[in-house]
Amino acid sequence: MEIEYDFEKRYRLLREVIETVVLTVLMFLVIRTAVQNFNIDGHSMEPSFHNGELIIVDKWSYLFSTPVRGDVLVFVAPPDHTQDYIKRVVGLPGDVITIQNNIVYVNNKPLNERYVTPANNGAINDKVFQNMVVPANSYFMLGDNRAGSSDSRAWGCMPKQNIIGRAAVIYWPLRMDNNGLLPNVTSVFTGVPASTPSKSTSICPIMYPPVTASQSSPGSSSGVNTLLVIAMPALVVLWQGRKERPGKRRH
Repeated sequence: MEIEYDFEKRYRLLREVIETVVLTVLMFLVIRTAVQNFNIDGHSMEPSFHNGELIIVDKWSYLFSTPVRGDVLVFVAPPDHTQDYIKRVVGLPGDVITIQNNIVYVNNKPLNERYVTPANNGAINDKVFQNMVVPANSYFMLGDNRAGSSDSRAWGCMPKQNIIGRAAVIYWPLRMDNNGLLPNVTSVFTGVPASTPSKSTSICPIMYPPVTASQSSPGSSSGVNTLLVIAMPALVVLWQGRKERPGKRRH
């Protein structure tokens, strides 16, 4: 009896260890697919994002949907696939973009971009965009700090393949002008009509090839993923303990 009990005890322990390892790996893979952290490096998105801030990037949403105007994306930089950029979606595939006198027009509608401050406005290299059509499977990206942003004005439209995910939450540091949540700016694009390309339009260039499946972004996910690797076994053990704990019955 004692030998059988000892064998059963060891078998149960081995089974729990295997279950814990398998669940940990599965949870890690799911979370790794769903989120990534990103370190803001630079001032191209002022005043919405500040240099040195840490954000959570949602990599899951765009598996089931597509970006909309106003979304802030983290993506592999078209000019340099070893870097990641963060910019705002201003033009969708098929949109006609014009930038004139520091005002952005989408399908002939001028935008009142409240996330761009007058001090940060301005054309990069004094380039003027007139009736540029965003190609299929690409996006016209602009930094909120127009006077100091390398964006679609400099390197053309961003291929869809370069997208890493959507900026979802600022988690560190929390400042007086930042409670962690990103403001909803969809009203800026309310009333934008359907595109009406004409003979005067030209295609927004994609100056650099899109990222390929074999190329990986350097990302900045190690911090969050390290914490998850440390925390997940404990969470799994707690979950298993709760699973095996008998529940209370109501009489």
